[in-house]
Formats: sequence, structure tokens, C-alpha cells
Amino acid sequence: MASTETVHNGGTIGQEKYVTSSLTDSPGSLNGVGNTEDSGRRHGRSHQADSPDVGDEEDTDDEEEEEEEEEEDEDEEDEPALKYERIGGAVPDLLKKDTASTLVVANKLMALGTHGGIVHMLDLTGKRIKSYKPHLASVIDISMDATADFVATASLDGQVAIRSMSTTESYSFDLKRPMRTIALEPNFAKRTTRAFVCGGLAGNLILYEKGWLGHKETILHSSEGPIWQVRWRGRLIAWANDLGVKIYDYVSQTRITFIDRPAESPRADLFKCTLEWQDDSTLLISWADHIKVARIRARPKTSSNTTVPPFIVEITAVFQLDCMIAGIIPHPTPAPSSQALVVASDSASNISATPATVSLTSFLIVSYTPPDTYVDERTDDRARQARKAAERPELRIISRAGEELAADALSITDFHLWGCNDYVLCDVLGSDAAALGTDDGRCYVVMSPRDLVLVKPRDRMDHVAWLVERKRYEEALNDVELIEAETLAAAAGRSLGAAEIGQRYIEHLVSEGEFAKAARLTPKVCGQEPERWEDWIFVFAEKQQLQSIIPFVPTESPRLDHVVYEMMLAHFLTHDQQTLLQTVKEWPREIYNIEAVIVAVRSELDKKASTSSTISSTPSSKLLMECLAELYTANRQPGKALPYFLRLRRPNVFDLIREHNLFTDVQDQVLLLVQFDDELRKQRKLDGEVTEDKRSDAITLLVNNIHSIPIGRVVQQLESSPYYLFLYLDALVMEKDPNLVADFADLQVKLYAEYATPRLIDFTMTSGKIFSSIQKQDQISPIRLIRRIKNGLEIPGLKEALIKILQDFHLQISLLEGCQTIMDGDSSALSLQLQKNQTSGFFLGGECNVFLEKPQFDQA
Repeated sequence: MASTETVHNGGTIGQEKYVTSSLTDSPGSLNGVGNTEDSGRRHGRSHQADSPDVGDEEDTDDEEEEEEEEEEDEDEEDEPALKYERIGGAVPDLLKKDTASTLVVANKLMALGTHGGIVHMLDLTGKRIKSYKPHLASVIDISMDATADFVATASLDGQVAIRSMSTTESYSFDLKRPMRTIALEPNFAKRTTRAFVCGGLAGNLILYEKGWLGHKETILHSSEGPIWQVRWRGRLIAWANDLGVKIYDYVSQTRITFIDRPAESPRADLFKCTLEWQDDSTLLISWADHIKVARIRARPKTSSNTTVPPFIVEITAVFQLDCMIAGIIPHPTPAPSSQALVVASDSASNISATPATVSLTSFLIVSYTPPDTYVDERTDDRARQARKAAERPELRIISRAGEELAADALSITDFHLWGCNDYVLCDVLGSDAAALGTDDGRCYVVMSPRDLVLVKPRDRMDHVAWLVERKRYEEALNDVELIEAETLAAAAGRSLGAAEIGQRYIEHLVSEGEFAKAARLTPKVCGQEPERWEDWIFVFAEKQQLQSIIPFVPTESPRLDHVVYEMMLAHFLTHDQQTLLQTVKEWPREIYNIEAVIVAVRSELDKKASTSSTISSTPSSKLLMECLAELYTANRQPGKALPYFLRLRRPNVFDLIREHNLFTDVQDQVLLLVQFDDELRKQRKLDGEVTEDKRSDAITLLVNNIHSIPIGRVVQQLESSPYYLFLYLDALVMEKDPNLVADFADLQVKLYAEYATPRLIDFTMTSGKIFSSIQKQDQISPIRLIRRIKNGLEIPGLKEALIKILQDFHLQISLLEGCQTIMDGDSSALSLQLQKNQTSGFFLGGECNVFLEKPQFDQA
């Protein structure tokens, strides 16, 4: 049987009273209270602000209401700080016939106690691992060690039970009176003492420690009303009774302090007290509508008094809210770089003699607003007598200054039936929270009799989703791109990636008529998906905004169906021929059927020609010809492109002809080519360019390529332009063989006489040198040449030139005749001599070698 040991409180009580006096007599001396008065607003206010001046209150009521309405309007646009999801798994089925009463979370497990006396072991997703029934009545409090191996429960049936989840080890104690709370010592599974504390309606706080003969009982406190809650952290034990909160040092076995319950507080059993250790040296206390923060630090060592407790306590914050608090836990907030954060650990070394920098931590609370109560208890109106429905609970984030940072109404099943004591708030830390997908390693669970709600801090992707809901797509897209850039598996498993947000953004922009902005997003949104590209191209086509998306349409990666490209070109052919030309120049020919496009453009050009006097008279016709020229060139048909280049007066025509050897293609374009070249020369002169007095490029090209462009064919085409014909024939005479133009001598005389009279003499003299050969060929005679000269035309030097030509002509004939006579006589004499020598005989001597000697003829 467990023994009982009572701790003597003499001396300790005196210290306790001293601390209480120092904390409560002078509220102005409390650390942090002054700050809360200045910065508390809306739902949080300073403890000192409970009794405002009545006159001031009446004067400022209207102003405060207006300010609150403005702030509420602004808060509607504020982004929530938390996100919620109902825990499923086995939880809904377990709570259909039973209701939850308490909850604790440790090491990725949840221990859920019910009013039926059952304990359910669940994982964080709600999957049931084990269930057992240690009690016959409601489980009021539950505790687990850090390993989640041991589970301790306290019940209204007067029993406390401890059970191992991995072994058969278990303990049970009957305290005869309803129990309200229990707490296991830290590292319970690793300690041989198996210590725990518990308390209940009997008003005794009992410490149990295991020894050789069983558990030893030590009453730490009694006779001040029921023990409502106890929590153990490190070497410190904190508990709450009707009078307030006390803290006990387990190592020195001394009571450190007493923190009184706020004055005029409601009944302790109606609105529970919640104790939460933020770290080894910070205790959060919430009771009814008050929050206090107690900071424990080591007492400076003095040699004069060795009986005082080793620690002292300071209240760093006290403030009152406009609601009842059903649960409180610390909630981390970003800290400025200049502030040092306190890192919690299990060792007692964190409790130092000097005040450490308090971590910048807010408070997460479950707020409960009691329903209105009727004033007239004697009324016969049953509606007024009936219990009022409770309002929906809220989860609020309160700063250390008492300022409400965020507030979210919780979606709780049958919330109107539950009271303040029916809710429990637990935190999930470290790897447990990371297993649930939180970025900062922290999340929370809210318990109601019918629900378990998982609460997570909103991450960056939640912020993106919030922006998307409010159609702030541009901000959302920028944020998600940064997130995906930092994450290797960016879009894997994400329903809201950059592509999806971009898709919605484009839809929004198109609906707003911002087509240019929407088109700029298409490469980012469509990426390498041809189907998505084609869908958006058709949308822009329906809106007649293809010109907006054209610059962004991919032509290589990915490559779309050729029908899409042809559709776009056909649209431009009808609506925007300037863009058609630009597109034809920029797009590669492989992505569409170039022959089909050529046919369509030529058909459109033919329509223009049928309604216009000249094919190139309108700007539209010129654009179409430019398109055809580009298309033929891209299709490797420069010969067909040449006529359009000539009509368009492109300066690079001659380079094109030489580069692609288009001399045969230009045979029928001679006049157009020469006219174009003449226009270029005149334009250069008008522009002030210095041009050398040389033959035109067109004439030079024709002269240098007579093998591909026959002279007769050129002359035939240039007959309608005598000046151009003169330039061509003159160039042939001057740069080529004059014999090449012998067939056109009569024509040349007329052209020289008209366009270059001074050069006619030179031409006739040059022509005279070839008269002999001309005469032999029976092509021309001087008389015929002279007859070609117009009557009355005065040509200086013509008479002398003609006399000289005739004299030279007769001299040549005389010389030829004399030479012929001499040659005939010589031929006759030589013929007779040869005949004589061949027919005459010769003398033979007496020797027989006559046949061995070569006969000698007389060379006369």
C-alpha cells in the first residue's frame, strides 16, 4: 500500500506571500503591462485598462465603433495565417456514439480520451492503432511521455491509470474522489522512479514515485479547493486550484511562487485554467478571459539566506481578452535579427540568474464566447428560459502586446452544444509536424467532442492559392515561379503550379481585353505542350487578336500542326497583309505548306489586278507581291520571284540574278530590267549620291551574258525604247566585237544620228574597216549605208570620211585585182617548168652504179 508523506510548508508560505505581494500590489511594476496598454487593440487590452473613465467612454463610443468598422473592413482582405483540415481516418466513426473529452499528442501519436472512459491511440492522420478502456467514467485528463510509450489518464471515476503501449507494464490508483488532472515526469520511460503527479476534486496534489515497495505518495498541496490542472516541465511542476497557480521545484522540493487568480473571475469549474510550458523557464497561464506569462529565473546566490527557493518568478505580460480562453499554446512569430531567441531544451541549465531575452512568441488560443444569459429568472417564457446556443469558437493569434493578429472561426460539428471546457488545443512539434507536411515544423490539433481539426501554418503555396482566389494572378505567378525555382520537384504533385496559375491569368486577361499582356504569358504557360498552344491560338483567332500572339508562337520547340500556321497566315492575308509579310519573313518554310500559301496569295493578287489599272498601283498589291517574292525565294524558286522584285524596284535584283544565275529567266524581262536600273540611277542623283559616269548595271549585265541572253532577243524587247537600245548596241560595239552588231548596222546609224551624232563618224570609220568582209558576206555596201542617212542631215566631216572610205574601197579592189593577175602569171610559168622537167630525158655513164646515185635535175 502506498505511503503518504506531507510536505511541511512552513517558511515556504512566507516566501510565497512575499512574491505574491511583489507581483500584485503594484500592477504598474509588471514587466510588459505598460506595453500592452499602448498596443492592445480590438480583442486584446491591457490589464490596467479595465476601468476607463466613464465620461471619456461616453464621448468616444461613436468614434470607437467607426474605427472598429473600418478595421473589420480592412481585416476582410487580410490573408489568414492558418489553414485547417478535419482529421479523418477512424475518428468520425469513433465519435459517432461517444464524445471526446481530452487529447494529448507526442511522438507522432495522439491519445484521445472519451466520456465513455475509452482511450484511442491514433496516428496523426486519424488511423486507429489501439483502443482500450481503463475507466468507467469520463477521461478528464491524459498525459504521455516523450516516447509516447506510456499513457496516463485521470477520470471522474476516481481512478488514475498508467499503461505502456509496448509492454505489459501498467499502474492503477483509486483515489476515491473524481480526478481532474495528471502529468508524467519528463522522460518517464527512462526513469526508474516512474514519477507522476495528479489531483482532483479532493483538493490534494499528490506526487507518486516508485520505490522498492511500490509507489510512495507525497502530498505537495492541499486544502485550497480542487486541483484543476497540473503540468510538469524539466524540474518544475505547475498546478492550478481555486485560488491561483503555484510552481514547485522538484529538485529542491520547494514551492517557488504563487500567482493569484484574477479578481472577479467566474467560477473555476465553468471556465477551465490552461497551463502551458513554452520552454523550461516560461509558463503560459490562461484562465477565463485573462492571460499571464510567468518567467522563471535563477535567484542570485547570497550567503546570508540559504532557505529561500532557488528561483524567482516575474510576470512579463498580463492582459484581458473579450472572450473566454479554452486553450492556449505558444505560436512562433518571425523575430528581428537584432533579437536573440531563447531555444528550449530539457535541461535545467536554461534557467539563468539574469533575465534572458524573451523569444518573440505570440499566443494561439481557442476563444469561446459564452451565450447570452437571461436576466429575469421568473419569466414564464420558455424560449427565454431555454439554454442559449453557443457561438462558433475561433482560433486567434494574440501578440505578446495583447494585439489580435488573426482570427478564424472554426468549423466544428454541433458547436452550439459545447461549452468552454469541451475544447482542447494541442501542439505538434518537430518531426511530428514535418510528417504532416508543414514547412516550419509546427502544427496544432483542436479537439471538440465530435471533431479533431488539424491546424497548420500557411506556407508559401497557401499564400499563392490565396492570391489566386482573389484574382491577383500576377503576384501569384511571380511567387510560384520563385518557389518552383527553389524546389527541384516543382510541379510534381502540385495542383496549383505556374502553368495552372498562368492558365487562369490568361483567361482573366482575355476576358478583360488585355490581349497583349495575355499573349506575353503564353510561352510560360503553354511551354512544350502543342495542344495547349493550339487551343490558345484558336481563342485569339476568335477574338481577332492573332497579331498579339503571333510573336510568341513557337516555330521549333514545340512545333505545331501545319494547319495552325496556315490558318494564321490565311487570317493575315485577309485582315493584315503587313503582318503577313512580316510573318513570312520570320517563319521557317518547313512549318507550313508553302505552295498552298503561294496559291492563296496569288489568287488575292489576281483579284487586286482585276480591279486596278496596274498591278502595282496600290499598297495592298505591293504587299502581296512582296509576299510572293519572299515565298518564291524561300521555296527555292528565285526565277519566279524575279519579276516581283523587278516590279517592286528592289535594288538587289542584279545581285540576285548573278547569285542564282537567272540570266535565262531575265530573257523576257529585259525592258523592265533596264527601266528599273535607269530609275535607280536617277534616284541616286536626286539623293545627291556621287555616281560614276559608267554604263548601267543592267546594260553591263546584258552585254556580259550574250550567251544566255541573245542579242536579237534583247533588241526585239528594246525596240520600243530606242534610247535603251542605243545604249545596249553601243556597249556591244565598244566592249565586245563590232561584228556582233553587223546585222543591226542600219539601226545603229539611225540611233547614233539621234542620240550620239558626234560618234557617228567614228562608227562609220569603224564600220569601213569591216566593209570588205561585209561585202564578201554580201551584207552591206557603202551606197546602202549612205542611203540610210536622212536627207538634209548635216554631219560634219561626213563628205571627207565618205571619200576616204570610197577611195580605200577602190584601192583595195585594185590591189586585189593586181595581186590576182601576178599570182595567175606565176602559177602558169611554174606549171610549164614542172611539166618540162618531168618529160625530158637524161644521160647515163658506163658505170653500173647508175641506180645507186640520186639523179640530179637542172634547177633552171
